[in-house]
Amino acid sequence: MRIEKCYFCSTNVYPGHGSAFVRNDAKVFRFCTSKCHKNFKMKRNPRKVRWTKAFRKAAGKEMTIDSTIDFEKRRNVPVRYDRELIQTTVKAMKRVGEIKARRERAFFKHRMAVSREKQRAHRKKAMESIKGSVTLHEPLSVESATTRSKIKVPVKTKSALVQGEGRSMVMEID
Repeated sequence: MRIEKCYFCSTNVYPGHGSAFVRNDAKVFRFCTSKCHKNFKMKRNPRKVRWTKAFRKAAGKEMTIDSTIDFEKRRNVPVRYDRELIQTTVKAMKRVGEIKARRERAFFKHRMAVSREKQRAHRKKAMESIKGSVTLHEPLSVESATTRSKIKVPVKTKSALVQGEGRSMVMEID
């Protein structure tokens, strides 16, 4: 079973899936979805389209130089069937998969550490620029807070609730 790669986004195209475009010079282009085929027909560059593998490799988001990637290419060559060879190949594929996963984790950790450092440096620079533009004032001292002048409010001597005192709701007739 030969697993092809999509010409545009580099994902796996399994037998019976996707579509193929054959140019006049007999070059075959395989696509996983119509989305990839349409982007190819629009003459888009896969290195500029953010969701493709080519963009991720060009932008340094994915490992480009790794010996484990070469094993996929080597598996693509048709070989006469041999049971022992198949068993050893399957074992090797599992081992290569483990190694590849470990390397990808290490690559990811390193990439995140670098981006974290960039973020810290950017924050530090932003804080320094803010500090230069903002002037700080001295806080009020404790003494000035206690010696505030009190506002005097006149207090009524008798309650307004007592009948006959204060305003009356009754009309007086002269």
